[in-house]
Amino acid sequence: MTKVKLFFALFSLSILLTLALSGLPINAIHATNEPPSWLLAQEQTNEQPFEQAVQNSQKIEGLLTLYHNQKTGKVYLELTPEQFNKNYLCFISLDSGIGQAGIFRGLNLNEFVFQWRRQNNKVQLVVPNINFRTQPNDPQSRSVNRSVSDSVLYSLPIISIHPQRKTILIDLSSVLTSERDLSNLANSFSSFLSSNYSIDPEKSYINQVKAFPLNIEIESVFGFSENPGSRGRGLSSLPDSRSFNLNVRYSFLEVPSEDSYKPRLADERVGYFTSIYKDISNSSHRSSIVRYINRWNLQKSDPNAAISTPVKPIVFWIENTVPFEYREAIRQGVLMWNTAFEKAGFKDAIQVEQMPDDADWDPADVRYNTIRWSTSFQPGFSGYGPSHVNPLTGQILDADIMVESNAVAKFYEGISVLIDQNQENNATQMNQNPCNLGRASLARLTAASHSNVSPDFSSEHLCFGFESNRQLAVGAMAMSLLNGVNENSPEIKDYVQQYLSFLVAHEVGHTLGLRHNFQGSTLLAPEQLHDTNITHSLGLVGSVMDYVPVNLAPKGEPQGDYFPMMIGPYDQWAIEYGYTAITGNSLYAQGQALEDIAQRAGEPELAFATDEDYWGVFLDPAANVFDLSNNMLQYSQWQLDNAIAMWKGLESHTPTAGEGYDQVRRMFETIFGYYQNNAENITLYIGGQSFNRSRVGDANSRLPFEPIPVNKQREALTLLQKYIFSEDAFQFEPRLLNQLAPSRWQDWGNPDVNSTLEYRIGDRILRLQKSILEEILAPTRLVRLRDLELKNASQSTLTMPELFEVLQNSIWTEVFQSEKDIKISGIRRSLQREYLNLLTQIVLREVNVPEDALTLAWYQLKQLQAVLDRTLEKHNNRMDAYTLAHLELTRDRIVKTLGAQLQTN
Repeated sequence: MTKVKLFFALFSLSILLTLALSGLPINAIHATNEPPSWLLAQEQTNEQPFEQAVQNSQKIEGLLTLYHNQKTGKVYLELTPEQFNKNYLCFISLDSGIGQAGIFRGLNLNEFVFQWRRQNNKVQLVVPNINFRTQPNDPQSRSVNRSVSDSVLYSLPIISIHPQRKTILIDLSSVLTSERDLSNLANSFSSFLSSNYSIDPEKSYINQVKAFPLNIEIESVFGFSENPGSRGRGLSSLPDSRSFNLNVRYSFLEVPSEDSYKPRLADERVGYFTSIYKDISNSSHRSSIVRYINRWNLQKSDPNAAISTPVKPIVFWIENTVPFEYREAIRQGVLMWNTAFEKAGFKDAIQVEQMPDDADWDPADVRYNTIRWSTSFQPGFSGYGPSHVNPLTGQILDADIMVESNAVAKFYEGISVLIDQNQENNATQMNQNPCNLGRASLARLTAASHSNVSPDFSSEHLCFGFESNRQLAVGAMAMSLLNGVNENSPEIKDYVQQYLSFLVAHEVGHTLGLRHNFQGSTLLAPEQLHDTNITHSLGLVGSVMDYVPVNLAPKGEPQGDYFPMMIGPYDQWAIEYGYTAITGNSLYAQGQALEDIAQRAGEPELAFATDEDYWGVFLDPAANVFDLSNNMLQYSQWQLDNAIAMWKGLESHTPTAGEGYDQVRRMFETIFGYYQNNAENITLYIGGQSFNRSRVGDANSRLPFEPIPVNKQREALTLLQKYIFSEDAFQFEPRLLNQLAPSRWQDWGNPDVNSTLEYRIGDRILRLQKSILEEILAPTRLVRLRDLELKNASQSTLTMPELFEVLQNSIWTEVFQSEKDIKISGIRRSLQREYLNLLTQIVLREVNVPEDALTLAWYQLKQLQAVLDRTLEKHNNRMDAYTLAHLELTRDRIVKTLGAQLQTN
């Protein structure tokens, strides 16, 4: 090392130590606009002359100055001294996808604050640690700086220093196109693509570079190639699955001035996305964790007016790829929210513009909020509404809504095509609760927790996508099979428009900062759902942020709106909390005004439950998806009856000339999935508890937990006995069952080509019955039933003994009421075997259940054994061979199980 280098190294170290001991606040150390003097004085070696380095490159000036060499593909960045140690924002999204495997256009990949920092003869791209902050002049900043680390993502060599401007030139190409790119693209999709593909440098390049005063937009193309020895994924959307391209959009912005925006504290009673940090300086009784809600910077043009237009409205542009016939429905979905903003004091807060066909800007440009149209082969979502946020304050800066075209675009090709699309999406898991599929997807995403894929795009979006397609298909079939509506009728057109407006309103809500509200569907009583005098004044639901099913009237009743046509009371209240102008400069000076708003949380129409109250919890029947009304038992019974009526309608349905019978099979299966979804909703009542977030002093404040009334739990059991376990639950005409032929196309357009040729109706019914039975006897539910007896008077809750007794008497009715000759049908024998399997697992400790549940299962098997002994002795000569063999085997299995259990004990 030369003496000069040694001098500057030691001098630099002394400066750093001085800064560390100075007591400057953490933000002052991490983000200062004043470059240190040594930045301009360091000795440099191996530098090219500046003009030579950028020779043959196009100079692009804006927020930052870039040089793009089209011939070499290089992109250079010129940094002024003032641009070092300054906070910038980086937003990264997928500008093109492959239409399946979870890789979709518009997906957010990453977003973070970063700085450029000079270190000797290199420039580092650093992500400062903004999770821990101190107030100005707090000596604890010294401790913070030593206790937590920033993240250095890249250390790039200095290419040249301009002799006059003293600006520094670095090569950004490796940051934007290599396997170590800013988006961490290869790792982001490792869970989807496994180890089958890698980024191919020979096929990757920087495609577009644009600079504007407030942002930089760069588009890179990443070529992926199949790894040697890999069998690939067999991606059907590709012409050749050995290779594909992904376009990645990098947006760089300057962090907005904090003087122009006031952060707002979050409240768990109102569902907003949040930006969070730990305030080390906070020594009060309040939590040191500070949560800001994510919201737009809306300010009144007339601060003194009760209602004023905003200085800068939120403008959404409808992309020019959206079909003409859907643009008005999308526009109406966006503008639904203006009623809420008017109550918050803003007129025309949200506006909609149409992107012209000759627009000279790109929809991915962060200067524009767009509603984009995506056409995927196997979409995992119906709509997706991400936003870009300044994590320092929670200010939303940009949003783009993606609408998946498949469901609506194919609708007018025929209802059968929509059903076919629904079948593609759900594949082999279509017949299960759609949110079981969502949970499977959640596990896949969790396994890739190191991925940078936006958490906004998670399993719940997949659940909504799959099930909303089924809901759309079921509604169309109901109109056709129950009401004789032709698929080309105006009613069908209005139906699609309603769906699209609701879908867009839901996604716009996300872009305004709002989270899901899975209690939003509990606003009205079942008998009010089709009264448009109510639904057009109050709303069909409390919040459009719920996953709302198609609103089908009971057979023979007048039909109201199929989907929400306006936002609900909760939506208006949430916007009031987030956007009403509140005086006071400090966060806590605004606290009382916000508390006054939040204290209404106990009002029934403002009920709120979000993702963590539903996914993996399933405690509160009201905190649910694809349910409707404040009496889900009544609503679910209506829909089960509607499904049965649609099956009956299929019996008289004959495909038109030239059509195959595979359409009938798809319709039959879609109805089965709808039937199962409504049955599984009923199971939530058994051992269920209501949960609310209200606090002491709130309007209608209640205890956080209240058991579901015992009469409701018993009603749920009665409904399941009737619609799932009874002998008469599944009665289909043989002629209908013999029409259920699959499509015989053997190509990538038919994902079910390997399914069985015949329709195995017995297996299908058993899968449904098994699913419901497993839900009822799930270990978690049994634990809840046990604990509810401790939390409530025994007569006010359903007990485990009652549950076991009701199930056994219902499933084994033939032997418990064996006054006449006994003949047990095949469907019932299968159900009884499954029941025996579950109790055997409990008795043999193959599942972890409360000891009381094990004892009760043992007792029920003993009781069943005794009844079987009497039945076989009394009716031995009056049984068919199936029934006799079934009961004999069941008795032997019970004897062996109880003997094995005693040996285990």
